[in-house]
Amino acid sequence: MGIILAILIFGFIVAFHEFGHFIVAKLNHIQVFDFSIGFGPSILHKTVGETTYNLRIIPLGGMCQMGEDTAEGEKGNFNEKPVWVRMLVVLAGPFFNFILAFLLAVILIGMTGYDKPMIGKVMDHYPAQEAGLKAGDEVISINGRRIHLWREISLNNAMHPGETVHLVYERNKERKTVTIEPAKQDDGSYLLGISPTDEFYTKPNVLTAVQYGYYEVAYSVRSTVDGLKMLLYRKIGVGQLSGPIGIGSIVNESYNESKAYGAKVVLMTMLSLAILLSANLGVMNLLPIPALDGGRLLFLLIEAVRRKRIPPEKEGFVHLVGMGLLLLLMAFVMYNDISKLLGS
Repeated sequence: MGIILAILIFGFIVAFHEFGHFIVAKLNHIQVFDFSIGFGPSILHKTVGETTYNLRIIPLGGMCQMGEDTAEGEKGNFNEKPVWVRMLVVLAGPFFNFILAFLLAVILIGMTGYDKPMIGKVMDHYPAQEAGLKAGDEVISINGRRIHLWREISLNNAMHPGETVHLVYERNKERKTVTIEPAKQDDGSYLLGISPTDEFYTKPNVLTAVQYGYYEVAYSVRSTVDGLKMLLYRKIGVGQLSGPIGIGSIVNESYNESKAYGAKVVLMTMLSLAILLSANLGVMNLLPIPALDGGRLLFLLIEAVRRKRIPPEKEGFVHLVGMGLLLLLMAFVMYNDISKLLGS
């Protein structure tokens, strides 16, 4: 059941992404020749007007084909439109991922509440106590970055282990700043020595559900960006990346762990994973990598500056090479995912 849920979640997120491209293209009178969910041979298809809608056998992505790599001049072709219109079409996919993540986050916050960064307990003989923090203090920012959720404190500790923490907190409507050196534990982790309140989640109203839904998406985006930074600075290796198989395994494990607590907990767990995955897909597609939306956007920005399109055959070749490299990376990640599953 968990694997089926993983396919449904990933398929829905990809479909919403491609729908973003599709609807903005249609609104600007751009022909869409193929709207596909998945890769490989088509298992279901239907042609309506100029567009063929396909469900393909490999549920790992999707496509909204608008003639991007063809020559200019044909009426209704993607490349016949002004460069700013084409930018909007390209940006629409990732933007719709953020919209989806936000809508799901508002629903989730409405069901569960939100985790305010309120300190519930300060551990004895730990740096936080020595710095003067007390139960009831609200964390406002860490190292200049505004904090809205308790998980952002945990994320900072995970992404910057052992680093000095400049923390702003509020007590009795007065803000104070402290500097804390995290304490190293026997297992190599670092602790500030604070924990949240017993009443971890605060019940929202409509406005706070929307407000903290935004913070939830921002948290997911931040965790994705911080993960990419760690990969870039070699704090983590490529072997720690997870692909569709690894994601499917995580969804399956999450389902098996939550099903004992009932359908509502399963739903909340799946919503949380869908928010993270949708935000992750939005961020990843904005990277300036050939074959991704960010790569196409980069070519459009160059075109806007030089006021002349890069020859289609050259741009198409760059995207083809980029797609080949992405497929190689995907194959490597899938191999790692399978190795982890067989080794577990």
